[in-house]
Amino acid sequence: MSYAELLARIPLFESLPREELEHLSTLMTSRRYVRGEVIFHQGDVGTALHILRRGQVAIRLSSSEGKEVILALLERGDFFGELALLDGAPRSTDAVAREEVEVLRLRREDFQRYLAIRPQVALGLLTTLSRLVRRVTQIVHDTTFLDARARLVRVLLDLAQHVGRPGPEGVVIAQKLTQTELANLCGLTRESANKWLRFFVREGLVSYEGGQITLVHPEQLGREVE
Repeated sequence: MSYAELLARIPLFESLPREELEHLSTLMTSRRYVRGEVIFHQGDVGTALHILRRGQVAIRLSSSEGKEVILALLERGDFFGELALLDGAPRSTDAVAREEVEVLRLRREDFQRYLAIRPQVALGLLTTLSRLVRRVTQIVHDTTFLDARARLVRVLLDLAQHVGRPGPEGVVIAQKLTQTELANLCGLTRESANKWLRFFVREGLVSYEGGQITLVHPEQLGREVE
């Protein structure tokens, strides 16, 4: 089976011609995971890039005390574990299936052989890694300098930008989130995140029903962090 069409939508490979995408797809293997299954743990040896073909995956950091911060929620076409393609060092995060998922795996040794004859792909990888660094820097900044209210707003606006879609009442965040997941995305306790989420619901800026979040007035919400 060819995965060329999926690869063509990934920034890392989008500049490659069709024949190259077809060749690259032959190097990939498919694997399924059930809801809640860990795809890899922080500290595992990194051996492959993963591309999400179906389902949703959470990328998270965990402490020895059991605290968690969700760095990203990924959907079809997103990829993760890309650092393994460069150094093969231990994983810096956990990757967990939020529902039943199917991923495509590209082994490090196969990718490095491919990269040796396709150096243009390296530029795409560097661009991707720079985005990752900026994302982590933003999280550190928000955790250090923003209060709980502003951190929740920043996360809601970021989700709306990346996975939002127009709805009858506003911008609907496509991914349903539990209260714990939302708190972990913000780097807050569940109690603190819920307090401010309820506040914005009362103010009519946000709707939250059954894990579905809608930004009713995203422009007004954005002024909360100006």
